[in-house]
Amino acid sequence: MATTARQFATAHEYVREAVRAAIMDGSLPGGTRLLQSEIANRLGVSTTPVREALRDLTSEGLVVMHPHHGAMVRALDLAEVREIYELRILLEPLLSRRLVQTLDAAVLDRALDIQKRMLETREVAEWAQLNRDFHNALASPEDDSRLGSILKGLRDAATPIVGMSLVAQPGLMEQADQEHRQFVEMFRAKDEERVVDLTRQHLQNTLSAIEKALEQPSATERTKDPFGNTAD
Repeated sequence: MATTARQFATAHEYVREAVRAAIMDGSLPGGTRLLQSEIANRLGVSTTPVREALRDLTSEGLVVMHPHHGAMVRALDLAEVREIYELRILLEPLLSRRLVQTLDAAVLDRALDIQKRMLETREVAEWAQLNRDFHNALASPEDDSRLGSILKGLRDAATPIVGMSLVAQPGLMEQADQEHRQFVEMFRAKDEERVVDLTRQHLQNTLSAIEKALEQPSATERTKDPFGNTAD
């Protein structure tokens, strides 16, 4: 992982992004104990920013606090993953049909700007966060609807899953980049049926990749040092 301390304004931000990236790219697999002193030593910081970072990551659902073992990377359960994606495969096409007729140029331009930023990074954690931002931007006109609110929660829950799918299937990132561009073009053209079909396929591709990752744990194994480059 190429994260360095001088990229961030505070040690807290640096640790949070370093640990998040290691979780998202599989370097810290589910069930790994996160010892504050060990992380602090590897990243060249005190334990205070580590504690703050782990608290943030707990609120994001990437870390869980175990009563006997302390902070641990949250393990993804295949049944839970399937439920999230099966719900999205059912509901996202409904939202897409609504959006086809309501998305304006400003929303599509914002989504396209995020898509271009995604092309500039191959860092799994950063790409996964931008992926969530891209889909949330497209869906933003429906943020106040019940359907929009439900799907936003499902997308947030899926963000770490997306990271694992990218590790399991390296070509998925490039494929998704192309599909994101197609989403913008199809929404501009108000091509409802193609948008709906692409929505289902896009989600199914991710689900298939994450199923592969969870069924074959060795696919996400990494080096013993999950943080790679430490503080400069």
